Parts: sequence; C-alpha cells; structure tokens
Amino acid sequence: MWPFKKQKAALKSGDVDYNNFAKKCIEELKVLQADFQSHYNLTWYEDWFYNETTGLLTFSTGDKELNFKYFRVGSFSERSNTWKWSWDNESTLEERKEKVKLVKEFGEKSNFPKLTNDHFDSNEIEAWEFTAIAAKLSNGIGVYRPVNDEQLKIFLVITEFVDNETAQNIKDKFVECDGHGYRRRAFVCKHLNSTTPTGFNEAFESIEDMELLEEDDFQAWCNECEAIRQQEGEWNDRSMAFAAIKLVCEKCYFEMKGLNLDRHT
Repeated sequence: MWPFKKQKAALKSGDVDYNNFAKKCIEELKVLQADFQSHYNLTWYEDWFYNETTGLLTFSTGDKELNFKYFRVGSFSERSNTWKWSWDNESTLEERKEKVKLVKEFGEKSNFPKLTNDHFDSNEIEAWEFTAIAAKLSNGIGVYRPVNDEQLKIFLVITEFVDNETAQNIKDKFVECDGHGYRRRAFVCKHLNSTTPTGFNEAFESIEDMELLEEDDFQAWCNECEAIRQQEGEWNDRSMAFAAIKLVCEKCYFEMKGLNLDRHT
C-alpha cells in the first residue's frame, strides 16, 4: 500500500502540476513563435541590439530596422548551471523586469517554487520553460535569446511591435553621457552645474526615474535666468539667449538639483 500512497501524494504535489503547466506553455510558445517568425522574419536581419534604457529590441540590415518592446525574463549560466530571474538581477533596470514579476505572483498563488525562487540550479530546457511561461502570462507576441555570451544566455519576451517613427522618438528621448552612460535627456540653462549652487527652478516638480508624458522633458534654470524670465514675462528671445539652454542627462540633472537643494536646506 505504501508505494500507492506515495504515488497518490506525488500526483497532488505542486511539481506535477507545474510540469503539466510548463509543458502546455512550451507547446503554445512553439505556435506563437512560428507565427511571430512568419510575420516578421527575423532571420533576414543581419544585426540585433537590445537597449535596457529605451526598452527597445532592434533588428537591422543596412538602413532597414525592425523594433520591438521587450522585457528580460532571466538568464541561464552554463558555467554554474543555474537560472537567475531578472527580478533578482540588480544590473537589470526596473522597467525591464516589471512584467516578469507577473510570473512570481503567479508562482506564489500556484505554489510553484521554480517561479518564486530567485536563483537556483537549472538547465537550458527549464530556461525555455520559464520563458514560455513568462510569454503566456504577459501576453507576449514572441521570444528571443540574444547570442552575446556563450556561457550566459539571456532570455527576452517580446511584447509589441514598434514602428520606426515611434522607435526613433523613443531613442531621441535619451542621450549618451560621458559620466553616466545612456540616460534620458534633460535641459538646463548654461549656469547650472554640478559644483556651484546657482538656484534651481524647474518646469514641473520632479523626482528621479519618474514617468514622463510623451511631450515632457526635465527642464530647469538658475535664479538669474528666473529673474530675467520674470522681467520679460515669458520665455522669449532675450530670456532664452541669456539661459543658453544645454542638453544633459537625467542623472546630471538630479545631481544639479540635489546640490542646490542641499545648499538651500
């Protein structure tokens, strides 16, 4: 009787349910991926590039581009034979791992430890299972595994197609900063700097990493510029000439803001 009872208990365990669920997700992913590939034909493109800051996965051949939004599921290390969910990866931006938290929430509700543990022994077959599950729970349109490191394999879920004009508008919102890398753009007057407080006036109250409307940018100017602006009653040729607006990155912007707020307090 003991073997029978043991088998019956196993059928009730989360592992069996998980295996069935994972298998179903893999089968659905095969259909999804075939449809995705037939529609977009990624093999035609010679180059690829994913940018965590913009959230864009770009394929290109010459001047022809194909863009998608994506999120990072996790990574499998062939060196240690371990899987690491992106929510446990400090180097992954929050925006690129927000959707994968759906997997963790589902795992908690379903009592599937593999979907809730952060980092554990695994294999590449399971890595594809995790990616298939993430695609299903997020209503992804496809998946992609970039070939960038033979020993560390990264798995992405593609969430939507982005036309080239929209993709360019997204890219234009960012700037390459010598000190901080690729960041969102910001605009400040020529007098604002990272060493000397000059006063800090901005177009709207801001905090670092806040969501912005499509038409908004971080904008700030010093007290002298504010005095000229008030004299003129608006931003006009004279006040704009005095401000001589310059382009900086978001990190530089908030360093300047912090410097002035610290001095004020």
